Amino acid sequence: MSEEILKTEEQQEKELGEQMVIRRNKLAALQAEGRNPYEKVRYPRTHTSRQVTENFDELEGKEVAIAGRMTIRRIMGKASFAKFMDGEGIIQAYIRRDDVGEDDYARFKQCDIGDIFGVSGKVFKTQTGEVTIHADKIELLSKSLLPLPEKFHGLTNTDTRYRQRYVDLIVNPEVKETFVKRSRILKEIRAYLDARGYLEVDTPVLHTLEIGAAARPFKTHHNTLDIDMYLRIETELYLKRLIVGGFDKVYEVGRIFRNEGMDAFHNPEFTSIEMYEAYSDYKDMMDLIEDMYRTLALKICGKGVIEYQGEQIDMASPWTRLTMAEAVKKYCGADYYAWKDDAEARAEAKRLGCEVDEGDAATKGHVLIAMFDAFVEDKLVQPTIIYDYPVENSPLAKRKASEPAFTERFEYFICRHEMGNAFSELNDPIDQRERFVKQVNAKRAQGANAEVDEDFVTALEYGMPPTGGLGLGLDRLVMLLTNSATIRDVLLFPTMKPIKK
Repeated sequence: MSEEILKTEEQQEKELGEQMVIRRNKLAALQAEGRNPYEKVRYPRTHTSRQVTENFDELEGKEVAIAGRMTIRRIMGKASFAKFMDGEGIIQAYIRRDDVGEDDYARFKQCDIGDIFGVSGKVFKTQTGEVTIHADKIELLSKSLLPLPEKFHGLTNTDTRYRQRYVDLIVNPEVKETFVKRSRILKEIRAYLDARGYLEVDTPVLHTLEIGAAARPFKTHHNTLDIDMYLRIETELYLKRLIVGGFDKVYEVGRIFRNEGMDAFHNPEFTSIEMYEAYSDYKDMMDLIEDMYRTLALKICGKGVIEYQGEQIDMASPWTRLTMAEAVKKYCGADYYAWKDDAEARAEAKRLGCEVDEGDAATKGHVLIAMFDAFVEDKLVQPTIIYDYPVENSPLAKRKASEPAFTERFEYFICRHEMGNAFSELNDPIDQRERFVKQVNAKRAQGANAEVDEDFVTALEYGMPPTGGLGLGLDRLVMLLTNSATIRDVLLFPTMKPIKK
């Protein structure tokens, strides 16, 4: 970092310190006068900024009371213009000494940008046509002891934005729109599923055992029971217990915790939506998710073709559907059905320069998966469903009766990223237990304390109907529909490494 930049940062820190002292002195002066702004308990607002602006014809000349944070002020001797931001927007106020009183006007002039006020007065329009409140009373409701970022540069440092989201929301209004849209997306998903007879449920976040799934859990300890517990890495097994119990259609919007890496598409805690429907299969789930995304695009974005990071994504047209074997053959030429055995599959992988983690133990299924990851996934820009996954990486999916080496599973991809995962759910308790055992043994070989979920196997032994299930990451969906480049842009408070002091 150059000496010039260092000096600039040092100067900024010095100025910040000076402003903090000035603001605290102003607070002390107010408190000495018996005007402590933090003692205010409520303010009787009659309207929000948006309500005043949108209903000007009805409210012109009438008395209203708004409240918000002062973001701009222009003092012109005995009168001032100021703008106040509330939860719905920004509105201007005209404050004149003769209207609010000499003492209150003097105190207002001593206040700072960032302070929170209540303003009452009559609604009018300025000569430039801006809806404004002609104040007859102004009241300080809360004192800001820290200055907002300088208006011309704003808050642009992404690390600071994520750590201090509250400041980000104040100075970057477009950020707030992302989270308003996130809430709307969730509301529309619930409406979509509820209208189709699904029931929203809640299942435990704390689990008593570490299951054999690939994700690593966070571990904690319950003091009263004196047992280790694990934050959930999925909602699947409890939801399927409910299908066993007689609920035909269930879903959960669940917070998930995975003790793994972080990047533009991964955060240690995130929100998933899982849904299960009795007497359906993975093809029913294909139809459901395609229709739901098309509906969301129209509801949230107002059109069937949306933009994501420079790409035009067509949600309106039928999605492409390919088996994994078809996709690999299409994009790299390797033909799964031409491999006579596992050795020939491994030889083909070596010829194509495709590394397979299982090495000499790799099966045809392992090779197919590795080739898909290496040659196919980054080609899938438009919405694409890839189905019929090898049994090797699908421990919870039902085998295809016509091809037992494959399962009735699909994932769907948009803009080169996997967005969700679905199965015809495995309901054979004997097959399920065998797959759990293999999965747990693999985890234990890596040092994990994994166990078979015997209670889930017991539930299957009572009989689970044929069931289609699907899980999607809400955060990735929000990224798509808000054109956000990173998951941190759609999480209000993403996980951050603490700053050492």
